[in-house]
Amino acid sequence: MDKYKKLAANTLIFAVGSFSSKILSFLLMPYITRIMGTGDYGSADLVQQTANVIIPIVTLTIASAALRFALDKNENKADVLSTGIQITLAGFAAFLLFAYPLSKLTINDFSFGEYIGLIYIFVFTSSMRLLLQQFVRGNSQVMLFSVDGIIATATTLGFTILYLSVFKWGVNGYIFAIISSDLCSCLFLFVFGKLYRYIKFKNISKTTRREMIKYSVPLIPTTILWWIINVSDRYMVTYFNGVSSNGLYTAASKIPNFVTLFSTIFVDAWQLSAVDEYDSEDRAEFFSKVFKVYCAGIFTVSSALIFTCRIFTKILVSKEYFDSWQYVPVLIIGTAFSCLVNFLASVYIAEKKSVMAMVTAAAGAITNIILNLVLIPYAGPNGAAIATLIAFMVVFVTRAKNTRKYVKFDLSLFRLIGSVLIISVQTAVILCVEHLGIVYGVEAALFCIMLAFNAKPLVEMAKTLVSKFIKKNI
Repeated sequence: MDKYKKLAANTLIFAVGSFSSKILSFLLMPYITRIMGTGDYGSADLVQQTANVIIPIVTLTIASAALRFALDKNENKADVLSTGIQITLAGFAAFLLFAYPLSKLTINDFSFGEYIGLIYIFVFTSSMRLLLQQFVRGNSQVMLFSVDGIIATATTLGFTILYLSVFKWGVNGYIFAIISSDLCSCLFLFVFGKLYRYIKFKNISKTTRREMIKYSVPLIPTTILWWIINVSDRYMVTYFNGVSSNGLYTAASKIPNFVTLFSTIFVDAWQLSAVDEYDSEDRAEFFSKVFKVYCAGIFTVSSALIFTCRIFTKILVSKEYFDSWQYVPVLIIGTAFSCLVNFLASVYIAEKKSVMAMVTAAAGAITNIILNLVLIPYAGPNGAAIATLIAFMVVFVTRAKNTRKYVKFDLSLFRLIGSVLIISVQTAVILCVEHLGIVYGVEAALFCIMLAFNAKPLVEMAKTLVSKFIKKNI
């Protein structure tokens, strides 16, 4: 299959599964923000994010290695999955060593001890689901991966309504819904993916285990560094402004996830193509064309979201959360840069340069921590949003420069800089101009400019795909 058609086909398959699961987080927002107050929502978010930062530490980020090594045609898949399961189970047992110290920590009005049991179970179920997901994706079981996304959507929705509305479990119910859904997902992947064929208890290749650990261990600090950039600001907002302010900030961060939705769908497919085509002679041209289309899509969606963020916030959250809209525009720009960074990460995955992924992430994490400490005490959640934006810009610049050592693809700087300027002006207008009539008029005009500015690469890629389809079928 032609590489562009293969990328498009995989993107479509991933879209079927990912879109339903990602869109659920937006559809549940009105329900959750009416059931849970800002304090409870902020607490639930801290529980979830704490578990998410523990997972890469106790599992050695072995799920990422499972994806990369499952992509290698010469690797024994049973060695890959068995190694992943062994390390995940060992890490879960090791977590017992520092679960007690964690339970003694408090941040302002939030106590970890109240939720330590939930965190412990969450770490296990999420670790196993992530491992199985990444393995089936790397094992070219993309349809199974997609169907799992649909099933996870249905189970999360059902358990959330059951635990919050029927059982009225509050914060515990919110987290238990995720845990229950993850367990269902693990069972589905294991049975219908016939993953039992890839599990063995002896004669596991020591070479595979060693190489997987060698690849994954540098990703531990990388993942933690990403957590610092993406999530640490929520702990700092809680510390300086309280758990209710974190609830507002968490609600605001959900709307930029529309950008992440489109990015994730594409990147899941792109990582497979990047590895498959990495040794081809025209890889630089391939990367250049795909990056242009990717950028065009990301910035067009970002522009549309900034234009409509007040409307979306009013629809998606209760009145208690409406003020969170003012944090959204800056977060959207930061999210756009994070999506560009994720594209560049495909080069490190193909090259197995996990150390460089760590080094570039460190630059952003250090920037983020310093700016959070400076800006949050004075600007509150908006200070956190600005710090996150600048951190992602730093990572993008460092990665853009470094990855060109491996693939000299065109970054289309003129279109990139122009798109950033347009959404920056949009942000200034919506935050600084009070008259809503003027705001929406200017925002609509700027969105149309963005659409026209990025139309060419989108149209060219569409023509390429249509042309190849016609040639094959006529």
